[in-house]
Amino acid sequence: MGERNWKEWTLREKVGQLFVFGFHGYEPTVEITSLIEKYGIGGTIYFGRNVRNARQVHELSGSLKNIADRAGRPNVLVAIDQEGGMVARIVEGVTLMPGNMALGAAGLAEGAGETARVCGEELRLLGVTMNYAPCLDVNNNPDNPVINVRSYSDRPQVVGELGKAALLGYQASKVAATVKHFPGHGDTAVDSHHDLPVIPHSRERLDAIELAPFQAAIAAGTAAVMTAHVCLPALDPSGKPSTLSQPVLTGLLRGELGYKGVIVTDCLEMDAIDRFYGPEKGAVMAIQAGADMVLVSHTHEKQVAALEAVVAAVENGELSEARIDESVARVMQLKQDYEIDVPLLSWEEVEPKLATEASKAVARQWSEASATLVKNEGALLPLDREARTLVLWPDIKPVSVADEMLSGDGTLGDFLKVRMDQVEERLMSGNHPLADLDAFEQIVLVTYDATKHLIEREIAQQVIRLAGERTVAVSVRNPLDLKVYPDAKAYLAVYECRPLALESAAKALTGELKPTGQLPLDLSEQYPFGWNVTL
Repeated sequence: MGERNWKEWTLREKVGQLFVFGFHGYEPTVEITSLIEKYGIGGTIYFGRNVRNARQVHELSGSLKNIADRAGRPNVLVAIDQEGGMVARIVEGVTLMPGNMALGAAGLAEGAGETARVCGEELRLLGVTMNYAPCLDVNNNPDNPVINVRSYSDRPQVVGELGKAALLGYQASKVAATVKHFPGHGDTAVDSHHDLPVIPHSRERLDAIELAPFQAAIAAGTAAVMTAHVCLPALDPSGKPSTLSQPVLTGLLRGELGYKGVIVTDCLEMDAIDRFYGPEKGAVMAIQAGADMVLVSHTHEKQVAALEAVVAAVENGELSEARIDESVARVMQLKQDYEIDVPLLSWEEVEPKLATEASKAVARQWSEASATLVKNEGALLPLDREARTLVLWPDIKPVSVADEMLSGDGTLGDFLKVRMDQVEERLMSGNHPLADLDAFEQIVLVTYDATKHLIEREIAQQVIRLAGERTVAVSVRNPLDLKVYPDAKAYLAVYECRPLALESAAKALTGELKPTGQLPLDLSEQYPFGWNVTL
């Protein structure tokens, strides 16, 4: 099959190319092996459950390639969500770049492009040929539960400029960029992993806000576009989510916007599709709507059922084979354009090219450029390096990041201890007394997403009430946290709690770094887009 012209393939072989399937484990499973051997599926996707470290990912990619080669199947596209910042599947052994909102705060397309290029080079060395990034969602809804810091900004022009630079950076590294989530998931208060969001705006408003960054990406030549499971009645009054909507995918994206590349769906096991349609019906509807690749990330039985449902839909006339051929042609062209048949280098050749001093310097430069000082009343910053200092984290378990905050990989307290004499760091639960705050001359209050977590709000408000004149607040994810403790005298935002961002925060808090980042969104009327103060 690998040598034959795809036009000579059986129907089932053609349909196989239109699916991207995930699997569970650090090595190829019996299930993913059989899907490659039996159907010649188009791609696979890595999640955290597939990733230990860079070396293991390299071995996994090589194993998948060997399975396809031995079976005479085309090589699979290997996809991943390596957005940077808080959404990154590979962390150990690679250069983890700042996320989108941090880059939005740094404010230069150069940063988005350079970080994407370096990330892409490392992904390619590990056998990853498609990145489901960058997010082009405009973060203009403060209640959005799923996009938030994955967006560059609440300004469409900023999102478009930085997104264009990022996709070109990935593609310069021979990694197919996939801009998402078309036609826009930024202005939702519902997570499509759990329900079906509706965006009720007019077509004029959608053109001005949601669609503008995607138009820029299409003009720049993005390799792929990922669909959103959101309803937009102005585009399709039927109530279908965009992933399953012919007016959205064929009428708007293909027709009006002139997009000619690959359209890939978000995962059909997300509740927005799974609950209302199911992956089987959803796969048929998505391809009818104009999608080229269908993503089913988790369940083997649903994967096989979805693929066979598309085969059956062609056999019973619900789908035409000509429609299948259109998508196969796009998928095979993408594979050719991104040279997925090029052999992997050996690990001995790859390892010295990963997490180099040069690549780490790129990450550090743009992380430091993102640190945004929003308030510094009473000149609380820079911190007194000789004063007794408490670093206080509200415990927001079961949010998974709570375990990472004090994991030993480099916490804010760790980075401050290198620079200061007397630092204590605590993870504080809601029922823990705060009576000993008087023992500290200065307090660094760290919040992750206090706008959504009650425990963070309660502890933050209590600390500021008891010791506000000595307290500096640091947001390590959602910059809107200041809105829930507005009496904080000083406030620094770094947009993520990865070690590099925490080190940038420590440098800014101690005066080693003058924070130059600017708010990439409207925090409030008092603190608008572009706001910062200087030390």
